[in-house]
Amino acid sequence: MKVYYNGPIVTMEDEMPVAEMLIEKDGHIIYVGDEFGAQKYLTKDCQWIDLEGNTLMPAFIDGHGHFSATGTFLKTVPLQSAECFDDITRLMKEHLKAHASEDFKVLVGMGYDHNFLIEHDHPNRQVLDAVRDDIPVLVVHTSMHMAVANSKLLEIAGFDKDAPEIPGGVIARDPETGEPNGLLEEMAMHAVLPYVGNIFSAESVDDLVRAQELYIKNGILTIQDGASNAQSVDLCREAAREGLLKCDIVSYPCLTMGETPEETVATVHENSDCVNHYVDRFKIGGYKIVLDGSPQCKTAWLSEDYTDGTNGYPWVTDAAVQRYVDIAVDEGLQVLTHCNGDAAGDQFLRAYENAMTRYPEGDAHHDLRPVMIHCQTARDDQLDKMADLDMIASIFVAHVNYWGDVHTHNMGLGRASHISPVKGALDRGITVNFHTDTPIVMPDLFHSVWTAVNRRTRNGAILGEDQRIDVWNALKAITSGAAYSYFEEDSKGTLAPGKLADLVILDANPLSVPSDDLKDIHVLTTIKEGEILYDVRVEEEEAEKEALVS
Repeated sequence: MKVYYNGPIVTMEDEMPVAEMLIEKDGHIIYVGDEFGAQKYLTKDCQWIDLEGNTLMPAFIDGHGHFSATGTFLKTVPLQSAECFDDITRLMKEHLKAHASEDFKVLVGMGYDHNFLIEHDHPNRQVLDAVRDDIPVLVVHTSMHMAVANSKLLEIAGFDKDAPEIPGGVIARDPETGEPNGLLEEMAMHAVLPYVGNIFSAESVDDLVRAQELYIKNGILTIQDGASNAQSVDLCREAAREGLLKCDIVSYPCLTMGETPEETVATVHENSDCVNHYVDRFKIGGYKIVLDGSPQCKTAWLSEDYTDGTNGYPWVTDAAVQRYVDIAVDEGLQVLTHCNGDAAGDQFLRAYENAMTRYPEGDAHHDLRPVMIHCQTARDDQLDKMADLDMIASIFVAHVNYWGDVHTHNMGLGRASHISPVKGALDRGITVNFHTDTPIVMPDLFHSVWTAVNRRTRNGAILGEDQRIDVWNALKAITSGAAYSYFEEDSKGTLAPGKLADLVILDANPLSVPSDDLKDIHVLTTIKEGEILYDVRVEEEEAEKEALVS
């Protein structure tokens, strides 16, 4: 039995937000409260954990992300630091040089952002030909909604001037010759992935273990694999059987990406033993659907044009969306749907409302907790409809900081001020969770909390002051709100007797620091069901030993 004391214990329970002591036994919390009430639980064998003034609170819960893709991402060439085309070329070449002993069959870089390159444009195939022209080379945009291929990859994929357009995607072309210039949007990007490997899925159990460590260091103990396929499900199950999953992994096989819908449904049915039920820390939570692209790439599907006169485009037809939603609802499963643009949001809302008309009020099918993912441009009338449908809003609020200035340029100040409308959703009683869409950005949920409270862009502008929220509700979005999204509110998300001892120790109390310091709070220790999985002090000591040896 462990007793945590001598530091604020933020419970995330409205009735008792802060406690003096927490007692854990056999992986569960048995007491939270003041010192006096703890006396009846204490024995001479208790292990006393001195918080030393640091803060204890519930471990964080990933509202949406791509667990298996993160493992692959960590093996590619990182391009986040690139400021120009030459940087992209240099970083790719440096990677080749550093791994000269390897026989590269393909080369993939990830994380460039055209919005912040000096050229304010995407590189083309010639830029990548300068890296290698004898093997397929692909660089993936930070949004993971578009990529650039070199000439070799275009040739292998059969993308020439006569190549037909791909539904739900765009093959960018030279305006004079009609030849593909290398830029591939949305489904056109997915069409070349078979030739470089599926970057949206882990390739080995080791990839999953590597990704898991990243989440654990950030205090996240429930992780989503939000666009799974048969391969990623099989790998997760293998890792689970081998006892390698230290966190709880929730998978959502995708009906609109990579495999046919029939194959996706088969994957779910073949793993029915872990549908809505953890088996060795892995479960399938439902289905995933992707309906559009990315607002910072102007592929998100809007009802009103971007400032350049375009409005993005849908991935699939209305009829297909209805079919996919019906599959999930008829099977009694939750459906998570990617909707960055409000036109995509309309498409999802129509389909879900139609599905609900087939079941009488009070039927269990009305309590499947559907989730609209991202909600970047959700309008107020859409929030009203989401509330009517008991739909959860999983909001990528970090967009306000990372790309708020870009959205202002692309959509105008009025619409940009309403991106990530957290306050609007909460005011309507909608359950909200936050996500970082990792590997789009790293899984730092305190950056999300800071953004929701301050709504400050990279350039320092306050974007949508009326959508700011208080710290308490921001913390709920990464704890209790996210737990509710997974139907796990009885076991996670707050510190209360009977719940799992999934805990984090922080170097500051988020309820008392200045709001601008929220992003600087660090996780010191991550604890899963009473077991320490990460301790920054241990890691620092090991790093010092390695430095001495070297």
